[in-house]
Amino acid sequence: MKKLVIAYSGGLDTSYCAVSLSKQGYDVYAVSVNTGGFTQQEINEIESNAYKMGVSTYKNIDAIETFYQKVVKYLIFGNVLKNNTYPLSVSAERIIQAIEIVEYAKSIGAEYIAHGSTGAGNDQVRFDMIFQTLAPDIKIITPIRDEKLSRQEEIDYLKSNGIDMSWDKAKYSINKGLWGTSVGGAETLTSEKPLPSEAYPSQLQHTAEEKVTLTFLKGELVAINGIENDPEINIEVLNNLASAYAIGRDIHVGDTIVGIKGRVGFEAAAALITVKAHHLLEKHVLTKWQLQHKDYLASFYGMHLHEGQYLDPVMRDMEAFLQSSQDKVSGDVIVSLRPYHFSLDGIISKHDLMSAKFGSYGEENKAWSADDAKGFIKILGNQNKIYQQVNS
Repeated sequence: MKKLVIAYSGGLDTSYCAVSLSKQGYDVYAVSVNTGGFTQQEINEIESNAYKMGVSTYKNIDAIETFYQKVVKYLIFGNVLKNNTYPLSVSAERIIQAIEIVEYAKSIGAEYIAHGSTGAGNDQVRFDMIFQTLAPDIKIITPIRDEKLSRQEEIDYLKSNGIDMSWDKAKYSINKGLWGTSVGGAETLTSEKPLPSEAYPSQLQHTAEEKVTLTFLKGELVAINGIENDPEINIEVLNNLASAYAIGRDIHVGDTIVGIKGRVGFEAAAALITVKAHHLLEKHVLTKWQLQHKDYLASFYGMHLHEGQYLDPVMRDMEAFLQSSQDKVSGDVIVSLRPYHFSLDGIISKHDLMSAKFGSYGEENKAWSADDAKGFIKILGNQNKIYQQVNS
């Protein structure tokens, strides 16, 4: 039999793929990759359903730490928010899922690899590009895209093959991961409608203000309220704290890889708080030139990641710069959590460049004289003065 690995989520599309490909004589190996958001019970249910679809084996790969170390860490270092809004929750995890799946396919000598993407979205690009780059000899099969199937056609096919499960389409599609949860619905297909509060997975539970101290070491979130843990675990802890305040809701509008505009809701409490807190700490401890160059490089990094260009060597170059920039990004950031929003109170760091030793902005200078200031200003304005006098 022809050995085939399928990126399996347990949803309608990948279920159709599993059944139809097994019927065509493929030896189907179903694989799902946990980049956060899966409970053990959900993994067990996905595995149980996979075998009902006729797969030979099912494997769940735990890639939460890998996801953090290879991608999320650099999104924090770069304070990456696409269009100043979206923390790349889904696009970031798709990259790692694709890499893990293709590496598994290579390890078992699979001749084929399949996914359930349609021809209208971003994921088809991310999966195909990574599959064909890392394993050019493995053939990619995409039944939903190739056959242009409707949802009802998929359901009818599964029922005709004895798979009569509840395929009722949820009012809102939810994709949960370590770095945030995407929310899609009828409203996000329009340009004017907001998502209702009930569409978001986390609802308001706490109303009393709560202060949280985030501790960063060389740019990584190493402790919350003084309790140390691995950064990926701290992100989950922070998300649990902040989502109880219904923090992190927004709608992102952006350009898809295939050239159309897209709109998606998301809830990413930990991601937004971590990025904003990290950025505040950087404002205190980095030089203005570090901050300036980080901004545009991080923007490029986020765009390339979003568009599936993760394997281009320029990404490793930018990661090296971002990593180097974090050498002095250590200290505490105090955050206040309130219903539906948060605020950054301030920072404490031994690397704080607001050191009173050199003076206080607008108040007192201790490191230069009045004559020093006059000379500095005169030379600073020299080129503009010459230009204006020559050209007036």
